[in-house]
Amino acid sequence: MNRIRVLPPDVAQKIAAGEVIERPASVVKELVENALDAGAAEIAVELLGGGKSLIRVRDDGSGMGRADAEAAFARHATSKISGEADLLTISTLGFRGEALPSISAVSRLTLRTSEGGAEPGTEVAREGEAVLAVRDTAMPRGTTVEVRDLFFNLPARLKFLRSDTAELTPIVAYLTQVALAYPGLRLSAVHGSRRVVDGPPVGSLRERVFQLFGKDVLERLMEIDHAESSGSVRGFASAPPFGRPDRRHQLFFVNRRPVRDKTIAAAVNEAYRGLLERDLSPEAYLFLEVSPEDVDVNVHPAKSEVRFGRSSDIFQLVRHAVERARLKSGGLKEIPAAPASPSAFERPPAQLGLGAPFGVASPGPSFEVATPLGPAGTAGPAGTESGRRVLGQIADSYIVAADGEGLLVVDQHNAHERVLYDRYEEIDRKRTWPVRMSLVPVIFDLAPSQAAVFESARPEIEAAGFRVESVGGRSFALREFPDIFEPAAALEVLLSLLGEIDDGPAEGRRPRLLATLACRSAIKAGQPLPREKMEYLVSELFKTSNPALCPHGRPIVVRISQTQIEKGLKRV
Repeated sequence: MNRIRVLPPDVAQKIAAGEVIERPASVVKELVENALDAGAAEIAVELLGGGKSLIRVRDDGSGMGRADAEAAFARHATSKISGEADLLTISTLGFRGEALPSISAVSRLTLRTSEGGAEPGTEVAREGEAVLAVRDTAMPRGTTVEVRDLFFNLPARLKFLRSDTAELTPIVAYLTQVALAYPGLRLSAVHGSRRVVDGPPVGSLRERVFQLFGKDVLERLMEIDHAESSGSVRGFASAPPFGRPDRRHQLFFVNRRPVRDKTIAAAVNEAYRGLLERDLSPEAYLFLEVSPEDVDVNVHPAKSEVRFGRSSDIFQLVRHAVERARLKSGGLKEIPAAPASPSAFERPPAQLGLGAPFGVASPGPSFEVATPLGPAGTAGPAGTESGRRVLGQIADSYIVAADGEGLLVVDQHNAHERVLYDRYEEIDRKRTWPVRMSLVPVIFDLAPSQAAVFESARPEIEAAGFRVESVGGRSFALREFPDIFEPAAALEVLLSLLGEIDDGPAEGRRPRLLATLACRSAIKAGQPLPREKMEYLVSELFKTSNPALCPHGRPIVVRISQTQIEKGLKRV
């Protein structure tokens, strides 16, 4: 008995359409991409019922003649590519020839198009797989596609569509991305009688960001413009300390195609590590230009994901772009080298010769009477020269200091962690970790998952000053470690480092490893400090790259202004 049979063409067509057309936003995306590929300078979108009842997309692009208008509904009929070799150099948004056949298979569709000139335009009306009419029509150059009753013949998909508002939201989000990618495009969208997108053409991305998001958002962003051999990055991203409570405001484009990509996201978040508070994420609108040969766009039915030929190069490109923008924007600036003073407070390696960049402090969260350290409290060393004096310690955990503007409360652990992190970063760059050898090797066992992580990250672990040898199975011997630790503590730190390592790009692991080293070697809360050590710590803190946040993104300093004190005491 034969149980395998070929599906009827209409069923196969609906299955294929379901892969490309998931919801009304998918229809809008495919039709707008076709309009952009046709060279449109103006695109107008009309919607009813969140796109479930009506989607009409009108453009002033190149249009089509009658033969092309009819052929466009054949699956895999396209003008974008002609052979397998073209898949390696795709420069258009569409290329598969699936949009119109997929949309028409699950809707009532009318296409009107014209190339302009003396020839009449063409109208093609379809209902599912049935062709209802092909006739001449009078219209200017361009194309209008009208899609009604989406999924009318596919009830299994129709019942999963959500409310009008829920379906409209991703449409507006996508059109916002298009507006960003094409500042010179006139783009509008109307839902019923309400205009939901209004984007007259502008001359630059900056103007488009202002147009879409407003002045307040633009003022919190810094401009990105950076190029390397692997490609270029331009756009805007958060100027520290500003951020967002989620990552919905991270939009990435590759050759003007909006994409979701883990490599780009990881690079952006790595570039901001330690600059934003832990519960904030950077805002980013980044446009990557890379050679079409170095990126595969044919990896997802909706073309929303890409695969890079050299993802590590892309990671470095994006991270460098953000980091250098910070320097140019004034978020960080270099200050002269300041050698560390010898102190019993810590044991830094001899003659570090450190020079650290200097950062603008974060305003952080607000408090009832206290506010975190602001830019006015970020410059100059501690002591009389800066007008900053250490007064004492609270709960053996917080250092209290005063300056010309009020009181500063410093978290001693977070402050020491920031000081050590900046120094460890310099040591790591110079590959000059001072190590000590254990007279009696510390033997330890790793779980299978830990052993696998260790083997993949062995070069980074060794670069941080740890030398570990296998002694059989999953047993290892710790032979050397940074001389800032005692043997027992060194093993604890090593295991913590393994816990910090994930499957992300190797380039992003170093800051996390250094942050763990700094955290483990920093003084702890609850440790009493003599005045000279408190003064030393406060002085060194304000020489670091970011006195406001520790490497893990926790606030270091809270300011209580003189005005707040006077208000609390009813002096004003």
